[in-house]
Amino acid sequence: MFTQPQIAPSILSADFMNMSADLVEIEQGGAGYVHVDVMDGHFVPNLTLGVPFCKQIRTATGLPFDVHLMISNPLEQLPWFLATKPDIVTVHMEALDPELDQVNQAIDMIHEAGVKAAIALKPDTDTATLAPYIHKLDMVLIMSVYPGFSGQSYIPGSHERVAQVVEMSRAAGVAPLIQVDGGLGENQATFDVVSAGADVLVAGSAVFGKQDRAAAISAMLQVAHDAQAKTAAGLGPSAQVGNVDGERAH
Repeated sequence: MFTQPQIAPSILSADFMNMSADLVEIEQGGAGYVHVDVMDGHFVPNLTLGVPFCKQIRTATGLPFDVHLMISNPLEQLPWFLATKPDIVTVHMEALDPELDQVNQAIDMIHEAGVKAAIALKPDTDTATLAPYIHKLDMVLIMSVYPGFSGQSYIPGSHERVAQVVEMSRAAGVAPLIQVDGGLGENQATFDVVSAGADVLVAGSAVFGKQDRAAAISAMLQVAHDAQAKTAAGLGPSAQVGNVDGERAH
């Protein structure tokens, strides 16, 4: 059974001189989350948003905040970001040492703050690394580009990794949200990842690069609903983007 798809516009692509207005626009336009990309210049080559920014924009919208930490020392910095009262915090598996139990420590630290916990995987990280932790996660983030810069092209086949997480979750008797980030829009990539089981779709330039952000969000949601309907009808990622008549899956 599908959950209602949600769009999480990444404010890395927003107008930083007009941020408050952009946040209001996506909230009124039907966004489900605000995706906040935090990059430290070490874990990824880019340097972006920090704690003061997260704290200030928290007052500009009622949308849930989805903070994606692309940082090399999450256990040290998590308390700073948790203090900004996000709704979901995502840390990267690659920044944590399972042998030192750091994955469990990060998840527990997030939950103890009353925040939902997510783990992100780079495109070349085996989804099987999630297996020991899947029962504790509220969300899994599958990167369909290599993290660090917005506007990259979707890596073909990323929907297969989504399907692997879906299968793993079912085997464990849990159902975390599955988020995909990278190269999504009103396109076949969105159709494919939703067909495979994705719930939350991160979009940067596909939303903020358009004059009408509400229309961009609506167009992505339409693709997602079409994907769910075709999958429910027995078709999958091999089907093509397009309108589907009849009742949509939810």
